[in-house]
Amino acid sequence: MKKIIKAGLFILASSTSVASLCVNAAEIRIAVDGSYAPFAQVNDKGELYGFDVDIAKALCKVMKADCKIQAQTWDGMIPGLKVGKFDAVISSMSITPERAKVVDFSERYYSNVLAFIGPKDKHIEVTDEDIKGLTIGAYRSTISSQYLEDHYADKVNIKLYDTQDLAYLDLKADRIDLLLSDKFPAYNWLSQSASNSSKLVANQDYEFKGEDIDINDQIAIALKKGSPLRQAFNQAIQDIRNDGTYQIINSKYFPFSIY
Repeated sequence: MKKIIKAGLFILASSTSVASLCVNAAEIRIAVDGSYAPFAQVNDKGELYGFDVDIAKALCKVMKADCKIQAQTWDGMIPGLKVGKFDAVISSMSITPERAKVVDFSERYYSNVLAFIGPKDKHIEVTDEDIKGLTIGAYRSTISSQYLEDHYADKVNIKLYDTQDLAYLDLKADRIDLLLSDKFPAYNWLSQSASNSSKLVANQDYEFKGEDIDINDQIAIALKKGSPLRQAFNQAIQDIRNDGTYQIINSKYFPFSIY
């Protein structure tokens, strides 16, 4: 009986400490896209902050890991991960079949839907007939841009941008009619105060158009194929969900759950 109890205690201890396995010996280098508010952006001091950054820090704390969070342009995320420039990407990356061929993914740490945004003074119904011939923008190499190309390439003019902020700028300058975006960064942009001149602001002139596009988009941590960190990150995600840390971070940025 003692042996059974000891074995059970060992299994319990192992399950609660798995998040610290394989992470104590070296620094974990984590890449984020610093131009994707409110998930990651850079303040006046050059420091990264945002939802993804807070999640990364919380996971590292649970894992008892020494982590270095660094900015990386979006197009360089997977190439940099593959060549060992960093160990993990915690940067609102969607799980897709194409990406899963070249990197491993953790369990999701939030879910995403797509949404169109456009000016309030333009009555646009998001139907094939109403948007025909319009110019629609999206952030390059994202689920939004892929969705546009897959579903609207023969109906609209597509304009892609190297950052989300550049897409916002063109929307405000009337160089595009609509922007297709992940909903949560768009929600953040629409919610910004017009009095804050240090940021791109949407004030009250723009709104969501049409219905949300739910494509079962799961956001996860990307890791090099075969990385031993996958199990540790999965356990850490569960831990911060269970102890309330995740909910505190979520409520800091959104008044609703994005999990």
